[in-house]
Amino acid sequence: MYVLVGGAGLVGLSLAQKLVELGHTVAIIDIDPTACRYAREQVGAMAFEGSAVSTEVLLEAGIRKADALAAVLRSDALNLAMVTLAKHYGAAHILSRLRHSDFAEPLRLAGANHVISTVELSVATMVNAIEYPQVESMMHFEQGQIEVLKISIPNSCYVANRSVAEIAQDSKFPTGSLIIAYQPHPHEDLMIPNGSTVLEPGSTVLIVTKPGSLHQVIDFIEGCK
Repeated sequence: MYVLVGGAGLVGLSLAQKLVELGHTVAIIDIDPTACRYAREQVGAMAFEGSAVSTEVLLEAGIRKADALAAVLRSDALNLAMVTLAKHYGAAHILSRLRHSDFAEPLRLAGANHVISTVELSVATMVNAIEYPQVESMMHFEQGQIEVLKISIPNSCYVANRSVAEIAQDSKFPTGSLIIAYQPHPHEDLMIPNGSTVLEPGSTVLIVTKPGSLHQVIDFIEGCK
């Protein structure tokens, strides 16, 4: 994919680095010549010096052929302008960082397919780490209506050495919850389990559930025999 990133700040450069590592072709636009040089020499991305809301610079950077565009500029107003221009030039997939919630709807109306609040993500991640320290990671979907958590199977817990089918049929396992992935060991790939998959001690599972069932799921997984 050809991905255009507006803004070579910490988020923009980190995003570009990850995309390059994944094999995508990335172009960054920024007014700072030092940041552009860093993007070329250290990140391996193309870099265009100038304003990301300049039609001339956007066309030079290849906005007409961009498969995706990420607006991560220093202000919501600039991101809104870039999203509007990206939509005008037919960018297939548009993402924008959000700083202030007042801009969320304008960004969507302008054409952003995804509006991502870095502040909300950071706060949610820290709250989860405080509230659920035993959970390795947690993801939210559909405005928080669905939660996916990654949690390890302790050696002496209730579910250790039991099959997925046994766990699903257990009356204590919260209704509406589902084990969707299984990682036998930390250095192995995640796998999609079936009913006969046995959860070994020290392994890791991904469970999808409703927010109201989080505590129940965690208590069930960590419960002692």
